[in-house]
Amino acid sequence: MTQTPTRADFDRYMVPNYAPQQAIPVRGEGSRLWDQAGREYIDFAGGIAVNGLGHCHPVLVKALTEQAGKLWHVSNVYTNEPALKLARSLVERTFADKVFLCSSGAEANEAALKLARRWAHDHFGEHKNRIVSFTQSFHGRTFFTVSVGGQPKYAQGFGPVPGGIVHGEYNNLDSVRDLIDDDTCAVMVEPMQGEGGVLPGDPEFLAGLRALCDAHDALLIFDEVQTGVGRSGTLYAYQQLGVTPDILTSAKSLGGGFPVGAMLASDRVASAFAFGTHGSTYGGNPLASAVALAAVEFIDTPEVLEGVKRRHALFREHLEAINDRHGVFGEIRGMGLLIGAVMSADYEGRAAEILPLAVEEGLMALVAGPNVLRMAPSLVIPEADIAEGMARLERAIARLVAGQ
Repeated sequence: MTQTPTRADFDRYMVPNYAPQQAIPVRGEGSRLWDQAGREYIDFAGGIAVNGLGHCHPVLVKALTEQAGKLWHVSNVYTNEPALKLARSLVERTFADKVFLCSSGAEANEAALKLARRWAHDHFGEHKNRIVSFTQSFHGRTFFTVSVGGQPKYAQGFGPVPGGIVHGEYNNLDSVRDLIDDDTCAVMVEPMQGEGGVLPGDPEFLAGLRALCDAHDALLIFDEVQTGVGRSGTLYAYQQLGVTPDILTSAKSLGGGFPVGAMLASDRVASAFAFGTHGSTYGGNPLASAVALAAVEFIDTPEVLEGVKRRHALFREHLEAINDRHGVFGEIRGMGLLIGAVMSADYEGRAAEILPLAVEEGLMALVAGPNVLRMAPSLVIPEADIAEGMARLERAIARLVAGQ
């Protein structure tokens, strides 16, 4: 009989780049999880904004199990029906004309950055390769994407970073004016910074980036890995901001927990990825595509998207009530069901201290840097689970305030 794995097995067998909690979840249903000991948790973390429909949603389970009995994988020497259906659905629902399918957000962002440089190379020459990004941004863990991301700690210790990358200040258009020129091929930006602190982009700032890109023949890339597929209250955040990018990246909630990513682009840009210029072994995998199609079609409905906005108001209401009693937050911000509670001056830098206390109370949450408590629950989390989760969060915060 196989021995039941324990948390100690992580330290024994796995590379130590993570520091997971002691509890090991073994079962999930909706917005609740159970660990090996049978203890129940309410999930406000959502696998870091991945589980857009919670755990084991029947629509996704049905799509996966039906496809599992048909076809698992073919190489990109062939196409397949689920991939074609997913690509068509994304094109019909967005600005895009073409879709590149891959396996993760980092891979989608890597493709977007390569496409931007290849497009500029083909149309203007090798000199047009500068990429403008932003401090505190996050675009993935490949070496190219951590270099474009605005958090140097993720690139330190791995050797020389790729050149031609500069960083402006998020929500400061003047800082971008000082960086962008005719050698710029792209500006990459999150409509709302996720890992950088759940900080929404000002609509005027994002519109200004669009105008600067147009003036300098540069492409605007929206990284919607975290904000996309209903998370912001629309299918993609750009749809409520009045700014249309040239390239958009998507992952996380796109697969509802199954690994999948996508890069969306207009025809004039996508043509730069001619035959053989880029690829992905698992991109367009039939299993992933079938699940993603089911997720997109279920989420992109008035019922779900209006529900996200209603739940956002409930989260904010509960957090403000908790803060009225305990005074730990200085600001509540975010879009849809990506919500950040910024710690007040008296509790600055202590967001991470809440997480283990919350786990002890039966709640899973996140941080976004040292000063922001982050929540990214299921887009269809029951209102009763919001209320119960907030009660558990308040008990954890009361313990923090009491110095426990």
